[in-house]
Amino acid sequence: MSLTAPPAPAPRITYGAVLGSPYVARLLGGTLTGRLPNGMAPVAILLWATASGSSIAFGGLLSALYGLASALAQPVKGRLMDRHGQGPVHLPAAMLNSALLLALPFSGPYGGPSLATALVVAGGLAAPPLEAGLRALWPSVLPDPRLRHAALALDTGTQGLLYIVGPLLVAALASAYSPAIALAVTAALGLVGTAAVALSPPSRRWRPEQSEDRGSAPVRRLATPGVTLLFVSLTGIGFAIGAMNVWSVSMSEHYEQDMLAGIIPAAFSAGSFIGGLIYGRRTWSGTTTRRLIVATAAFLGGWFPLFALPAPYAATAAVTVPGAFLTIVVACAYLTTDALAPAGRTTEAYAWLILSIGAGQSAGTALAGRLAEQPLASTALPAAGAAFTLTVLLAARRSLGPSGHRQRGRHRRPLRGRHKTP
Repeated sequence: MSLTAPPAPAPRITYGAVLGSPYVARLLGGTLTGRLPNGMAPVAILLWATASGSSIAFGGLLSALYGLASALAQPVKGRLMDRHGQGPVHLPAAMLNSALLLALPFSGPYGGPSLATALVVAGGLAAPPLEAGLRALWPSVLPDPRLRHAALALDTGTQGLLYIVGPLLVAALASAYSPAIALAVTAALGLVGTAAVALSPPSRRWRPEQSEDRGSAPVRRLATPGVTLLFVSLTGIGFAIGAMNVWSVSMSEHYEQDMLAGIIPAAFSAGSFIGGLIYGRRTWSGTTTRRLIVATAAFLGGWFPLFALPAPYAATAAVTVPGAFLTIVVACAYLTTDALAPAGRTTEAYAWLILSIGAGQSAGTALAGRLAEQPLASTALPAAGAAFTLTVLLAARRSLGPSGHRQRGRHRRPLRGRHKTP
């Protein structure tokens, strides 16, 4: 009989423990506040344009240009953060973005559509890269991998709420006051949230881990086969989301229920939030690559019930299933990116991941718009995007395996009362 007591099981991770860790609530809350303009600005720009006498088509073009410019600039700003830190990128970007949004209502009398277009594009290009920046901070803020796992799931799962709360807040402000006030509040929230993150000790002290090969200059290229195939695969996830948004509008027109255009994406986002909460509370066995592939297969399977062309209530309930697995796919994609990206370029890699999903979403929206009058084809597009992702991941699974090292951000000096990240 052994006298050695079995090891005590590790304490269960709770979200209270995650949020109670130093700086976590501030970073997460600041990032969510600073990213609210991602959900608010396109709607506020559209409402302002139509209220100013422009057509819905022109307002929609401005909204699309803002989102596209914001996505395209992500890798550049990620690279700048990897070289110069977060504060020198976040704060100037937020101030410029807010100033341009505040200036937009004054563009009509002075420059007309051309000036408005220039302000919108410049505002999108200047949007601070808070999402990529937060993902780069987690390793240095939460050295415990289990806490970091839960924080990443919580962070990823709450992103969908931005696109529920943001448009509702803009609609309320525009209705109660004016679209110009909605733009002003959008600008203020972006600046306040970004400042809360950029002025926090973890963000001010963060620097990426440098390559071991050459002191301060990263030498490894980012576009390795594994990283490239991962990002290509994620365009299918974005494609599915974009196609679903257009399909929800088609459903609302077919059943003459305008609210469906908002309710179906909201149900999808709610499923993502709940799925993230469940996923983050458990420690999962197996490799990250395996979890990524399994979650993508479940995400694909979640779209199959839509082939039956369900009625509105059934369709709303059905989209919560792929929504629940979306957070797991994205969280595992970030972990895979973290393992594959070279030292000193993780933030840039995260930014490319965000761009990949955004580009796929634009493609899904465009194609779904052309097929909106063909119910079965429109319904099948989200599954087609998910199937593309799964196919590429299965083909690339050997390239996505662990690389034998893990890149982590570091602080220039340890935070008071905390140990340095190993």
